[in-house]
Amino acid sequence: MVYASTEPFERGELKVSSIHALYYEVSGNKDGHPVVFLHGGPGGGTSAQDRIYFDPAIYKIVLFDQRGAGLSRPTASIEENTTWDLVADIERLRARLGIDKWVVFGGSWGSTLALAYAQSHPEAVKALILRGIFTFRKSELDFFYQEGTSQLFPEEWDAYIAPIPEAERGDMVKAYHERLTSSDKDIKLTAARAWSRWEMATSRLHVDQGSLQRVEKDDWAVAFAAIENHYFINEGFMRQGQLLEKQSIDKIRHIPTIVVQGRYDVVCPVSPKPLHEKHLSQRLIHFTLHPLQAKSAYDLKKAWPEITLHFTHAGHSAHEPETEKLLVEGRLAFP
Repeated sequence: MVYASTEPFERGELKVSSIHALYYEVSGNKDGHPVVFLHGGPGGGTSAQDRIYFDPAIYKIVLFDQRGAGLSRPTASIEENTTWDLVADIERLRARLGIDKWVVFGGSWGSTLALAYAQSHPEAVKALILRGIFTFRKSELDFFYQEGTSQLFPEEWDAYIAPIPEAERGDMVKAYHERLTSSDKDIKLTAARAWSRWEMATSRLHVDQGSLQRVEKDDWAVAFAAIENHYFINEGFMRQGQLLEKQSIDKIRHIPTIVVQGRYDVVCPVSPKPLHEKHLSQRLIHFTLHPLQAKSAYDLKKAWPEITLHFTHAGHSAHEPETEKLLVEGRLAFP
């Protein structure tokens, strides 16, 4: 059971740099158990729907929009916007609100950020509830943006590659980066809509028209696409596999953690072996000849056996019924 989304009792703005100011809100019980919600993207922002996992009678629910996203200012800014800037921002917000420890709840990019934050500040984390694990390995990006998910959603793939000339399609993240940083507003907006639609169209087992409608909101599409691509072109501002390294996991091994993963998630899916072929046709042969390795969530489980991992009959979205149910139950495990 999810809960009705109650109105925040506090809204504010937190200045985190000479450039950025973050929007945040607090709802639920003023004296309740604190939980912070980390949204996906990067660049996705929060909404009232993100409060529904938490009983407002029990929890002090903290939502905020990360740098450049949602109601944070300036919108769509990629300047001074890195993983480690966001990690520092979460700590600033915790200090602003006078919270000792909190449950950290994050899905997709939010799971990446939650792991990075917990590994940087384990003393501040009471528990982790994660969904749609994304560890920012290049193999994960390649599967979604280069070759993999394209085989399952061919009609949406055609729409995604349409703005990019065939000669540039060997590196779609780079090709989109050039357009999303263009000074030509029309080029930028066309790229932003196509980039954002690709993710919205592939996030559920059944395409959700409500998600696709978000793409029609130009400001949202530009912020989502520009910030997300900025992080991807910079490989998350971390070492390959950093979040899964033993020394990283050892910092958080003691933290109770529940992971909910859609078994048919094709946005944050499998982790194929590294691809070294120069051409896309050879990439497809590689996928055919070499079975895909375990899901990223399962890779996390192997590196960190102490976590509780649930696979659901679902795609990537947090709002698919079985995933939503387990996220609520996971939240109940950590009062």
